[in-house]
Amino acid sequence: MEIRALIVDDESHARENLHLLLQEYCPEVQVLALAGSATEAREALAHGNINCLFLDVKMPGEDGLSLLHSVDHNDLAVIFTTAHDEYALQAFRENAVDFLEKPIDPELLRRAVGKAHRLVGDPASADAHHSAIRVLMNDPDSPLSTRLAVPGRDGLTLVKHDDILFLEANDSYTTLHLRDGKRTISSKHIRVFETNLDAKRFFRVHKSYIINLEHLKGFSRTEGNMAVLVNGSLIPVSRRRLPDFLSLIQSF
Repeated sequence: MEIRALIVDDESHARENLHLLLQEYCPEVQVLALAGSATEAREALAHGNINCLFLDVKMPGEDGLSLLHSVDHNDLAVIFTTAHDEYALQAFRENAVDFLEKPIDPELLRRAVGKAHRLVGDPASADAHHSAIRVLMNDPDSPLSTRLAVPGRDGLTLVKHDDILFLEANDSYTTLHLRDGKRTISSKHIRVFETNLDAKRFFRVHKSYIINLEHLKGFSRTEGNMAVLVNGSLIPVSRRRLPDFLSLIQSF
């Protein structure tokens, strides 16, 4: 059966790059539309005969999972894409949901398209696929929403968002300070975490620090401008970020 695809990604270069990769490595895929937001995607799905969705996990405003909640996706083979490996990619692949990590590897793209072919042609495979997606969408403990898979020297460490007090930059590495007093070191730069963590919950108060607002106890000027966390940690707030920080905590 022919694959008729919609590419959904808020970054135009990512949409175009995936389109070019599909043209070069998967010419059997017909890309019917490209969408830069959930709103554009809904419109394309309403008017196009689409059976395969390449869906960016993390988009500003309405993300990929929210889009799926708002449409009937039972006739779609869904392939998620993500720019970062903070998501437990392998776990979802094992549950019939495909993820492609950016930059997208052509061989993995071919495999994902091969799976999409089976999904649109085999009702049993499609049922397993959609069951896995429903679990992903409805599980409050989904790694997509509550955990980071932190890459380190010895592999990946899964860390719950709730357990993170603050993140500290150390050159090109990042140290995660946890509620139990432990520390986890990631090989990722702190700006990667700033981009991917929920901005309503995590705030970059300083070029070297991101705090979890859930664990913010107060603000002190006694020893400079300091965010006070529930464990007593004092985290410096830079002069540049101070107005936004004060505005944010006054809205609590």
